Amino acid sequence: MQHIEPYFNWRHLYAAEEDSLSPFYERTYNEFQYTQKIYNYYIHPQWDEMGSSTLYMKALFVDYDQHYAIIELIGEWNDAIENDIMTFRRNITDIMYKTGIYKFILIGENVLNFHSSDDSYYEEWHEQIADEYGWITVLNFPEQSKHDFKKARITNYVEMLDLPQWRTMKPEGIFALIDKEMSRRLY
Repeated sequence: MQHIEPYFNWRHLYAAEEDSLSPFYERTYNEFQYTQKIYNYYIHPQWDEMGSSTLYMKALFVDYDQHYAIIELIGEWNDAIENDIMTFRRNITDIMYKTGIYKFILIGENVLNFHSSDDSYYEEWHEQIADEYGWITVLNFPEQSKHDFKKARITNYVEMLDLPQWRTMKPEGIFALIDKEMSRRLY
């Protein structure tokens, strides 16, 4: 797992540690020392810790004018034991919402497992952003995580999409494509 790096080809466009509105503003990284783990596996030091011991993230791109964020996730999304959605909401998305972000693109291809609890935090998040015509999408979940997400009915609040070619696109292109799809689905 230590070889899985967050996507880095947009670093010239956005770096969360340089964004004064980011929850990760002025964070520093040690490229030579691996200290963060998911269970017994070290992960690359560029992943950002957000308060969960099983789920890490990287804000890849944030556009305050278009009100969206693209966030990559890695690990196990565990609401049953770790209450990862509450941690993610309080430590990340609530802060972003206060800065005008209400459209969230979560890249989940490195989310190895999803364990559900109740859906109240998802419902709360959905209601919070609905007034601004916001939305939440998860891209490219592995099949087992998709199955568990759907089984828990989280898809009542979060849309699941597949966009395997996202790495070949610019953030604006991804957003335009997803925004168009979400407008078609929701409104």
